[in-house]
Amino acid sequence: MSIHASALVADGAVVPDSCTIGPFCTVGAEVVLGENCTLVSHVVIDGRTRIGEGNIFYSFCAIGVSPQDLKYDGAPTQTVIGNNNTIRENVTISRGTTGGGGVTRLGSNNLLMVGAHIGHDCQVGSNCILANLATLAGHVVIEDFATVGAFCPVHQFCTVGQYAFIGGGTIVTMDVLPFSKTSAKRENKAFGVNKVGLERRGFTPERLKTLQKAFRLLLVSKMNTTQAVEKIKELEGEDAALLVAFIERSHRGVIK
Repeated sequence: MSIHASALVADGAVVPDSCTIGPFCTVGAEVVLGENCTLVSHVVIDGRTRIGEGNIFYSFCAIGVSPQDLKYDGAPTQTVIGNNNTIRENVTISRGTTGGGGVTRLGSNNLLMVGAHIGHDCQVGSNCILANLATLAGHVVIEDFATVGAFCPVHQFCTVGQYAFIGGGTIVTMDVLPFSKTSAKRENKAFGVNKVGLERRGFTPERLKTLQKAFRLLLVSKMNTTQAVEKIKELEGEDAALLVAFIERSHRGVIK
C-alpha cells in the first residue's frame, strides 16, 4: 500500500494494498476502495462511499460529500462508483438523499472532465463522458454511452438517453432522445442522429438507416409526436423499439 505521509485515512476506511493515496488526500471512515485505485493528491472521499476497481481521482475532487440540498439532515445516504473511471480535477459527486432514493450512482468506464458535477441521487451509466463543467442537478439520469458537452447544465429529473450527444453550452430542461444530437447552436433542439458517435460504437449501416428513418418521422415530418411514435413502431429492430419506449416513459417531455 502506498499512502503519502501527509494523507489522512480514517480508521475504518477500507483501502487495499494495491491502492495509491497521494499527498494531502482525505479518506473518510466509511469509505471502501476497490483494488488498484489511485488518488493523485488533495482528493476528498467521504461518507458511505463504495468504489470499485481501477479508478483514478485527480487533484481536488470531492467525492461522496454532503448534497447541496437544504433539506439534507445528515442521513447516512450513499455514493456508489463502478470500475475504471477517470475522474479529473475539481469534480464533485454528492451523496444521495432520503427523498431521492438514498444513492448517487456512477457506473464504469466513464470520463468526468475538469469541474464536472454530479448532484445528489443522480444515476449515471457506463461509458459516458461528462466534459468540462458539465453540471447535473439532482435526480438526473444519464444512460450508457451518452456524452454531455462542456458547460451544459442538466435540469433536475431529466434523462439523457443512450448514445445521445449534447453539444457544449446546451441548457437541458427536458429529456434528451437516445441516439440524438442536441445543441445550443440549433436553439437547444435535437437535429438528427448522432451518426459519427454511433459509427464509432460499431453501429452497422442497417441500424443507422433505421434510426435515420425514425428521426425523420419524429423531427422532420409534419406529424405530432404521438403520430410519429406509431409510425416508428412499424420499423424493425431493437433501436427503434428503444426510442419508442424512451418517449413513452418520459415525464418531462423530449427535446425535438
